[in-house]
Amino acid sequence: MIEVQPEDLLPANFSDVLLDLLHAHPQGLGEHHLLQLLAQRWPESLFAEPGALRDPLQLFRLHFLLFNRLYLLADQLAPAHLALDIHVLKIVLRTREAGADAIELADPLRRYYLDWAQWRQTNADDVQRLLDSFWQGRGAVADGEVDEALAVMEFTEAPTPAALKRRYRSLLSRHHPDRGGSTVRAQEINRAMLILQRYYGKT
Repeated sequence: MIEVQPEDLLPANFSDVLLDLLHAHPQGLGEHHLLQLLAQRWPESLFAEPGALRDPLQLFRLHFLLFNRLYLLADQLAPAHLALDIHVLKIVLRTREAGADAIELADPLRRYYLDWAQWRQTNADDVQRLLDSFWQGRGAVADGEVDEALAVMEFTEAPTPAALKRRYRSLLSRHHPDRGGSTVRAQEINRAMLILQRYYGKT
């Protein structure tokens, strides 16, 4: 039986287009926005399948496939003194600082996403367990996620639950698409709110 490889699932020149999109958005792209752009670019691809972003297993597979390619792209860019900051809230192409390590080989996320067996072996039950663990408190949230969520919500220190709710309503009111705001910005605010609620708790 022939095992599916990432190249079998992706359109031709995928990495080139991915790099072009990152160059075109120097401020960075959230993963959800990037998936939408890829679906627009390739309407016949996996990224554009109806309901792909709503079905947990399909979404996991798209997420894994994208991050697999992003980490490979980061490896390819290292000799050119470029780096990728890879996170669901923001994926940014940047110039690597002089003297900085090109690739962090010990990065556990890099190892995970470059292990294609994880994509093949993860089933719907596994994804459901991941989703369940998402809501099990601080242990399910990385410090980097919290820092980025605080920045999105314009906090410089840990907010109280009441302050978090007030800031969420204020930012969402300001950036809601129905009021002329940005859909991408509203999505980032919603994701940041979920992360901070998980980390700091709800009231």
